[in-house]
Amino acid sequence: MSATKEEIIAFIQSESPNSKYKIESVGDSKATLSLNVGTDELRPGGTVSGPVLMSIADIAIYIAILGEIGIVPLAVTTSLTINFLRRPSADRSIVAECSLIKVGRALIVGEVSLYSKGSEDMVAHVVGTYSIPPKRN
Repeated sequence: MSATKEEIIAFIQSESPNSKYKIESVGDSKATLSLNVGTDELRPGGTVSGPVLMSIADIAIYIAILGEIGIVPLAVTTSLTINFLRRPSADRSIVAECSLIKVGRALIVGEVSLYSKGSEDMVAHVVGTYSIPPKRN
């Protein structure tokens, strides 16, 4: 049972009302999110911090999963690997494009490409795995 973009937005707002992420699209084992970059997202040196990039990638995988299997609050990250490829722009939103590459009963693997908005150059590549809780009757 999949969840719609509207259902996912309502769930995220109820569980994490201070979330700064914008869900651009979700469906077909994919999700696209964006995050406006402000001073809170920058590290010394004036670039977007690594933890900010990791967090948008992690939530993009989670959103794609919710779109695929429905609202599952206890789906949790079991691994997240990131390759930083180039410096993201400090004055443009970060865009996360996620595709689920394996959807199993217990584990789901997703791949995320991160970009500075308006650029075709990937700033980071992320692969993450989520554990899906067993269904209870």
